[in-house]
Order: sequence, then C-alpha cells, then structure tokens
Amino acid sequence: MIVKITQARNEKTEDCGVVGIYSFDKTDISPFLYLGLQYIQHRGQDAAGMTIYDSNFHTTRGLGLISNVITKRSLEQKGWIGIGHTRYPTTGHSTINDVQPSTSEETALAHNGHVANYDDLKNALETRGINLLTKVDSEVILRLFDEKKGSIEEKVKYIMKNIDGSYAVVAIFDNKLIAFRDPQGIRPLVFGKTKDHHRIMFASESCALSANGIYETEDVKGGELIIVSEEGIQRKRILNVKQMHCMFEYVYFSRPDSKINGKLVMTVRKNLGWELAKESPVKADVVIPVPDTSRTAATEYGHVLGIPVEEGLIKNRYVGRTFIMSSQSQREHAIRLKLNPVKEIIDGKNVVLIDDSIVRGTTMRGIIKLVKSAGAKKIHIRITSPPIKAPCFYGVDMPTYEELIASKKSIKEIAEYLGADSLKYLSVRGLAKAINVPLCTACLGGEYPTKKGKELAKLRMRERNDRSTI
Repeated sequence: MIVKITQARNEKTEDCGVVGIYSFDKTDISPFLYLGLQYIQHRGQDAAGMTIYDSNFHTTRGLGLISNVITKRSLEQKGWIGIGHTRYPTTGHSTINDVQPSTSEETALAHNGHVANYDDLKNALETRGINLLTKVDSEVILRLFDEKKGSIEEKVKYIMKNIDGSYAVVAIFDNKLIAFRDPQGIRPLVFGKTKDHHRIMFASESCALSANGIYETEDVKGGELIIVSEEGIQRKRILNVKQMHCMFEYVYFSRPDSKINGKLVMTVRKNLGWELAKESPVKADVVIPVPDTSRTAATEYGHVLGIPVEEGLIKNRYVGRTFIMSSQSQREHAIRLKLNPVKEIIDGKNVVLIDDSIVRGTTMRGIIKLVKSAGAKKIHIRITSPPIKAPCFYGVDMPTYEELIASKKSIKEIAEYLGADSLKYLSVRGLAKAINVPLCTACLGGEYPTKKGKELAKLRMRERNDRSTI
C-alpha cells in the first residue's frame, strides 16, 4: 500500500527521533519505550514504529502519531530489549515499508539523521547483489551492518568508514542493544540508567529519559559505540574526529527540557535571547514570541531591554505540522489555522516579534500580515539564529539554495519582502557564544563537516548557477 504524505514546505523539519531500552533483569520494557517515544513525538509526526525483542523480533510500524500506531496489543508484547522510532519523511512520498525500525533476520535498527552518500552506497550494494527493499536511509546502515562479517565493533567501524552524513543509531543484534553516533556527533544521542540499575535507556533527547525517571544522563560521543548485554556495558570510541553538533537542535528542534551535548536547551535559548538583545536592541512597546520554540529567548530579550513580553500569538495545538497546501491562498489560510493574534495586546503597539529562524520566509511573511491585521503600528523582527544561506545534507529539510531566502536576498531585501519595519539576525559569533559547544554551521555558510556534504553543496551551487543563466 502506498500512502502519500505531503510535507508543508514552509517549515523546517528534521527526520526522526530514536529510543532504545535494555532491561538487565529482563522485565518488560514496552511501557517505558512507549513513554519515551511520546516525549520525542515533536521530532516526527508522520510515522512511528517499535521493535520488541524476546529472542525474536516483534515489530509494529504505521503512518501517523505514536498514539495511533502503537496499540494496546503492541504494548502487551513482552520483551527485555526494545527500540523505537518516530519519523518525518525526507521525500514527498512514503510507503509503510519505509517506516522504521528496519529489520532483517538478525538485526533491528532505527536511525536519526541523513546518509549524504545514500545513492553511492545504494549503487555499491546493488553491484554486490544486495538490493534495497525501501527508500529509507536506515536500510543502507542495516545492510552494511549485516554484510560485514566479524565482531560488532568491526561492523560499526565498517559503517563509520563507509557512511558519510549524520546518524544516531540504536539497534538490536545478538541479544544485545547497540548504540552509536556519527563521528562528528551531528545528531544527538543521550543515555542513562535507572537508579536501581535495572534498565539503561538511549534517546535522541534526554526528556525521553527523564519521563522514565532517569535524570543522570550522558551523551554518546561522536564516533562512539556502546554495547549493552548480560555482561554489562562496553564503550569504545571507534573514530575520534572534530565534533560539529547541529546548531538547529538548540535553536529549534529539541524540547527546552532536554539536555544534549551537556547543555540544557532552555538555558541555551535564554542565552540566545540575551545575546540577541545585546546585539540588536530596539525601542518597542511589547515583545511577542512566535510559538513555541522562541518563547524562552523572547522572555530574556524583553527582560534585558525592559520591554514587556506578552503572548500576542496564540497557537492552535490541534493543527499538525503536515498540512496539504496546494496554493498560496491555502498556505496563508494554514497560518491562520495555526496562529491567532491577540488584538488587545497588539493594537496600536510597536511590536518586536522573536522567532528562532527564517528559512523560506513564507511563514514569517504570513505572521507579519496577521500582526498587522491586529493593528500593530510597527513590527520589528529579531531572529535567534544567523541567516540560513546554504542547504543541509545532515537531516534538516532544506536541500537547495533556491528555497533559502537568505541565499537570494540581502537582509534589507528580506525585510521588505516580509513587510517588516526592521529585521536583525543573531550573529554567528553570538550563536557560538550562546551555545558554547562545537557546532556544525554549514547551513549558515560555514564549513561542511563531511566530504560528501562539501561535494553536494558544490553540486547544488552549480545547479543553481546553471538555472540562473537560463
């Protein structure tokens, strides 16, 4: 059965979150896995799945929210090892076979990130007689894992040397739970144990662990392999290279109550607001956050400058991120469905709108129209990230230069397009200072952390230049 999923192209999206659990006393892990998945639902709302292991694999997959996919019958399945996944599609179409976890006779595997050299690896596997059954990146990782003979360490080393891109992986193999992260540590992966040491849990964000009573967490290091078995926990750094963590995890993707790469996201967003206020102050009557991720930064921005912060835009929480929009009028209507301006807060005021980023510009343009319709005198836009100028090949849905407004227009031109009275972005220096971990800033016009990423960026630039001369 082929199910068409249309992704709203106005939003930035990331494809996936993962959870993995091992019970040392072999008690049932299904409820804990389900709860962990619920806490990373924001990372993917199009599909979900989980595999429970009790000497055999029991896999549930489906399109839709976790609560719709994981049934009571699924939760009744007993097992002491489990992995789960929640997904955004990276393409416009998906089949049920593309929903993770990916499984073979020996292995079940779930992955967060993007394999940049997917096409190269697919062709190489097919040349060796290994045909892929799906279009999902995790199957490439699975096939490489199963293809390589030897120890788990040798298998993972083989993957790390062949895959270019980002990946945080949890897998079940040989009665063991396996977790590893791409050498640069682009995508996050955290883990921790319960106080009684009966369970260990891995997840894309620490909020999935704290929901299960695990508050002491560590990060799987970039290039690190962790194997959990009856014998205990083995850790080994397979590759040790320069770390380049995704800045979008802090600016947008992760929940504020998550700690990733040793940093509480809420604190980082507070720092972003502080830096933005110092770099780009403005005289105004009210600061309004664009829900939801900019709220912490907006509060700090207003506090530093002594401007009241108000909830002037109310979000409709029952409109999902995937909304089929075939025309510009429908897209504008979709913004109305998601947000409602509070006229009593906005009318006659000079407003500062705080948002985390501007990718294509269509959503912000619609928001400014809403705020103007509520009677704003002036609208000043302040953004807690620098301009997004280049495509991402590591898991964020912005693959071309053409769709990025900052790659085509100056800041002044963007402000005019949006209809804003002023527009200021946080500087790269301010971003780095606020987050204070080694960052991947490729999408800001910085260095791509992998060879294939560099190649794809050059290819996209050539394609853009060729189209501009036609």
